Amino acid sequence: MNDTPHLAPALATGIGSLPGTDAREAAKAATGSFEDFPHLPELPARGPGADMIGRTAGLLVELYARVEPSGWRIGDRPGRDTRRARSWLGEDLDALEEFTQGYEGLLKVQTAGPWTLAASLELRNGEAALSDHGACRDLAASLGEGLRLHLEEVRRRVPGARLVLQLDEPSLTAVLRGQVRTASGYRTHRAVDRQVVEATLRDVVGVHDGGPVVVHSCAPDVPFALLRRAGAAAVSFDFSLLTERDDEAIGEAVEAGTRLFAGVVPGTDGPLSDPAGSVMGVRTLWRRLGLRPGLLPEAVTVTPACGLAGASPGYARSVYAHCVRAARSLADNPE
Repeated sequence: MNDTPHLAPALATGIGSLPGTDAREAAKAATGSFEDFPHLPELPARGPGADMIGRTAGLLVELYARVEPSGWRIGDRPGRDTRRARSWLGEDLDALEEFTQGYEGLLKVQTAGPWTLAASLELRNGEAALSDHGACRDLAASLGEGLRLHLEEVRRRVPGARLVLQLDEPSLTAVLRGQVRTASGYRTHRAVDRQVVEATLRDVVGVHDGGPVVVHSCAPDVPFALLRRAGAAAVSFDFSLLTERDDEAIGEAVEAGTRLFAGVVPGTDGPLSDPAGSVMGVRTLWRRLGLRPGLLPEAVTVTPACGLAGASPGYARSVYAHCVRAARSLADNPE
């Protein structure tokens, strides 16, 4: 399993996105709230290129994308949109570097995974790259090389960090089920074979060279077993979307050493329960699965349910503090 033991117990972290446009303020929030497990913030409110797809498109090697009215489209050469995406990422890395001077510990960075990217990036004909097997293969290879360079850059800037790579795959279930719509909206793209999905994910996961990789999806029916086979050290998900149908896969994942990033705190503004109440469902799941209570803080990282781009800045700060207290509650009282 990909270095899972390095994900220490009683942890909390963010998913990635935050509200606002100030990179320094976001880096301060992510590093100040999560002293043991900060992350590189994403600020999609800045516009195209700061969004998940545009940001990841800016990392691609020998593939470029530009903004069209319908979304991001693969083009022939880097243009203004690519330069803007890279500039914003550079700004975010500058801010992170400033607030992690001397830091030694876990640090998480996030990008879109290969299948969400293939479902979201258009080819020249306007259809998703998902429609073309060769395009999917080229996209995954380009992403892998871009991630390798990105991780090297983060290591250079924060040399004491143990990097955790998060692949955001909100479209993964739709890709597996053939639910991604064509450009016309009248049809859907054919489901991609599960073995192809798994092999592609395994290749991209392998780019992290033995370091832990988290795959995140806040969609229903996360394919836990497939992600575990693809080499994910952890799976990140919206806890409220679990059903008892997921029990067996989750139990097998935990027993195999896969860590759960349980999204237990709502990502949009609303009242927050007490921290112990937020993780009550996790304890209930543990009892239902018959897992050892002492394993709970070692196997679960507490997170928001999804990114916080749609939240108010005050609520986002409250959520981060709440996640830390909820993780502490799990560690202090796992039963």
